[in-house]
Amino acid sequence: MKITIEVDCTPEEARSFMGLPDVSAANNVYVDNITKAMQGVSNPAQMAEYAQALAPMGQVGLKLFQSFVEGGMKAASGAKPSE
Repeated sequence: MKITIEVDCTPEEARSFMGLPDVSAANNVYVDNITKAMQGVSNPAQMAEYAQALAPMGQVGLKLFQSFVEGGMKAASGAKPSE
């Protein structure tokens, strides 16, 4: 048996309901710093260097996030995690 439940709420309402902290202020600072850094970028290699320097935990954080997203996509498609 399969049951589907659809919840219509804003991201703020969902965050509050799940008891997650409001990190919008920290996110705004992060986005502002990236925006300022990217304004002086003249080529793609320089942009990648800035993005890696500003990302949480640098390259390791980006790889961790990438593996998290890929694992979620595999789980959603029904594939085994080891594939």
